Amino acid sequence: MSQTVDRALSILPLLAEGPANLEQVASRLGVHKSTALRLLRTLHEHGMVYRQRDQRYRLGARLFALAQEAVENLDVREIAHPHLVALNERCGHTVHLAVYEENEVLYIDKVESRYPVRMYSRIGKPVAITVAAVAKLLLADLPEPERRTLAERLPYPAYTARSTPNATAFLRELETVRGQGWATDLGGHEESINCVGAPIRGADGRVVAACSVSAPNVVVTADELLTLLPAVRRTADDISREYSGGAPARPPGGASDGPSGGASSGQGTPEAPPEVTPGARPQVTPEKRAEEPSS
Repeated sequence: MSQTVDRALSILPLLAEGPANLEQVASRLGVHKSTALRLLRTLHEHGMVYRQRDQRYRLGARLFALAQEAVENLDVREIAHPHLVALNERCGHTVHLAVYEENEVLYIDKVESRYPVRMYSRIGKPVAITVAAVAKLLLADLPEPERRTLAERLPYPAYTARSTPNATAFLRELETVRGQGWATDLGGHEESINCVGAPIRGADGRVVAACSVSAPNVVVTADELLTLLPAVRRTADDISREYSGGAPARPPGGASDGPSGGASSGQGTPEAPPEVTPGARPQVTPEKRAEEPSS
């Protein structure tokens, strides 16, 4: 990269910290004020910086417009798909990708299990929003007032004895998911189906999608599925890194590394042993299709 371009680009992160005058820019770049002025004028002509009335410079509107356009043109599904395939090849179970759109959580990608018992789910179909792991991850990231409003207007079908019963319990679980950075559905939608998921974040740290691994307990137990949580989280982090163009921002408070003790319901998760890749499972024939997973 030429020295001139390098210096010009170095001005942008400086101004991202706040407005700066000519002397401050020159000092930070280690150049004469005439050189700094020349760079600032060029950036100003292209709308990348703006000179205020107090003669200080700030980032320009054109820069924000370009950033927004770039974000809108990102296809999280296209970026995520190779990572989902790799996760599926590693564990063998069904992998889903979901997003939150217009008050619904929708599957936008799926990689089928290699086992005879398959998950009956379709790309473009809404998930069971009050129990699905991906839904919890996406809704947990909403601002608190929006979370509360949404939770209070949702119905709470009793799919199983482990389904989320009401808005109070749902909000409590979303708060837990928000803090720990992962979510489960252990028989909340179908008694025989378990799921573990992790969030995919953009450069600003906001959750843009969620990925999950799901499997019926005839293939793998809930405890065995939970051993895949580190792999699911690494996959989500890899997608986040590629989607955001670098390491995405982390939400305040941090997140735990894995499951901690709790009931084997949608509200908590049993303690998981160190990660292992489950071995061969008993074959179930002929091929069956399970009910829609709440992943």
